[in-house]
Order: sequence, then structure tokens, then C-alpha cells
Amino acid sequence: MTAMSVVPVPSSEGGQHRQPIITAAIELTARSGWSAVTMARLAELVGVSRQTVYNEIGSKPALAEAMIAHELGRFLAVVRAAFERHPTDLVEAIYDAVRAVLELAENNILLRAIASATHGTDTEFLPLLTTRAGTLLTEAKAELHDRVRSYAPPLDDSQLTVVMDLVVRSVLSHVMQPSGTPSSTADGLAWVAARLLGTAPPASMRTRS
Repeated sequence: MTAMSVVPVPSSEGGQHRQPIITAAIELTARSGWSAVTMARLAELVGVSRQTVYNEIGSKPALAEAMIAHELGRFLAVVRAAFERHPTDLVEAIYDAVRAVLELAENNILLRAIASATHGTDTEFLPLLTTRAGTLLTEAKAELHDRVRSYAPPLDDSQLTVVMDLVVRSVLSHVMQPSGTPSSTADGLAWVAARLLGTAPPASMRTRS
């Protein structure tokens, strides 16, 4: 029986070392590429045994899943915070959420590693991202749908789903290939979202091209 075949399946909660291991893996991926990430190297960086890394994470594919889930959690957290800051103004909430996501993406080391992979420098990570893409989109759209629904826009659920799909995909497109500052992009997307949601948009946009 191989060592990998007896690796326990870890809990998604994990123990005290799980988060430091995930953080170290993200930093190592950004610095040296996904191929440089090994359980032995992570154990060295975190200061634990290799068996502890296996116990906390399980396997390298499971580590990739945990890294991606970690980053998604960070993005959803800033979205939630933005909506909580504007409980009665949907347009301001959308603007604030989009701007916060794009600002977070500017310095996101995992996204830089992903961008590097798409240019052919590290292709091993891409299949894992492709596998998770549908789930990531679903989770992001569900979060935004629930938040926007609480403002009671004049749309039924199917119409709101279409708008949220458009907004999320637009934001992700700007994350990977920015065409302006976070503020100007957020301004434009908030204006468009207000039109689609049947909510009165601002009299004028904050920024002008």
C-alpha cells in the first residue's frame, strides 16, 4: 500500500495548521509556480511534519481546492461587507462591492499565479481551476442574488438570475484583464446594474472616460 493511499481525508474545518499551510501554498505558488508546491516543502515552510500536512490537507488536488476556496471566501467577504455598509441603497452597495473586489484582485498573489499559468509558464494548475470554475461562478452568483433580492428589485427570480450572471461574469472579466481603475469600472457596472435591476441610477457617473 502506498503512502498516498492511506492519506486521511481531512475535514474542511481542519486543525490549527490548516490555514498556515494553505497560506504558504498560495505564496509558494505565486513565487515559484504550482509545480514547486510539495507537501515536504510546505511542511518546511510552516514548521510541521509532512504527515501533519497530509493530515490537514489530504492531497495536492485537495490543496488546490482549498486554496481556491480560500480566495473565493476572501472575495465574498468583501462583497458582504459592501452590502452591509449600504443596507438601503442598492446602487451604492453594488458600486462598493465591485470596487472592493477589483481592489482586492489587484494585489492577489494567487490570481497573479493563475495569470502566469494562462501564459504557458505553469499549466499544471489550469485543469484544477477549470474544474472549479463552474462551482466558483455558482457560489458567487448565489451570494450576490441573495444580497440583491433583499432590496426587493422589481424583477422575478429568473430575471434577477440573468442580471446577476451578467454582473458576476463582467467583474471576473475585469479581474483578469482590467480596462480601467477599480473605481471607474465599478462606477460603470453599478450604472448598468441599476438600469437592468429597474433601480434609479445615479444622475451622473462618478468618473468620466
